[in-house]
Amino acid sequence: MAKYFDVHPDNPQPRVISQVIGLLQADGLIAYPTDSCFALGCRLGNKEGIDRIREIRHLGDDHHFTLVCGNFAQFGQFVHVSNALFRSIKAATPGGYTFILPATKEVPRRLLHPRKKTVGVRIPDHVVTQALLTELGEPLLSSTLLLPDETEPMTQGWEIKERLDHVVDAVIDSGECGAVPTTVVDFSQDEPEILRRGAGDPSLFE
Repeated sequence: MAKYFDVHPDNPQPRVISQVIGLLQADGLIAYPTDSCFALGCRLGNKEGIDRIREIRHLGDDHHFTLVCGNFAQFGQFVHVSNALFRSIKAATPGGYTFILPATKEVPRRLLHPRKKTVGVRIPDHVVTQALLTELGEPLLSSTLLLPDETEPMTQGWEIKERLDHVVDAVIDSGECGAVPTTVVDFSQDEPEILRRGAGDPSLFE
C-alpha cells in the first residue's frame, strides 16, 4: 500500500520531504507532481525502480527516461551540451521542456536509448519538486505518469493513490497538477527535432 503525503504547494514541510527522501533512498518508487504533470520517479541507481516504471507504463527498450535535475550543475554532469546550445536551453529553463541529449558516462547504461546513447533531462519550475531534488542531492530518474492506453495523465493525487496503490511506494500530493506533459526537444542530431508538443512553447526551438 502506497504512503500518501499531503505537501504544501508553496512551503513544503521539511519533515514530509525528508520522509519522501527516505523512501527514495531505500529504493522506493514515487508518484510526484511537476510543473507539467505527475511523474513516476526513483533514485538513479534503483534498477528495480526502473523495471517497475517500465512495467507500469508498458515501455519498450527505446523509451527515453528523463533525469529531472534541480539545477544546471546536475544537468551538465549527465549530458554533453555545447556552449551555444546551453544558452538556448537556459533561456527556456526551468520550465515545461525535456531535452534529449548525448549522455555522459555518469548515466547508467540501462537508462540510455539503445542506439543513440541519449537520455532526457529537464529542470522543472515546481516548488515541491525542487524541494525533493535539493534534499536528494541528485536527479530523479523519471517518466511521465501516463498509463497504457490512456491519452491524458491523471491530475489528482487521490486518484493516483487509488489506482496505483499496490505498484508505487508513495504518492506526493500538493494540490491539482497539470495534465500536459513536457515538450520534448531532441538535440542529439545537427538540427533540433520536436518529438512531442506539450507544456513548453515549441516555437522556441523550431
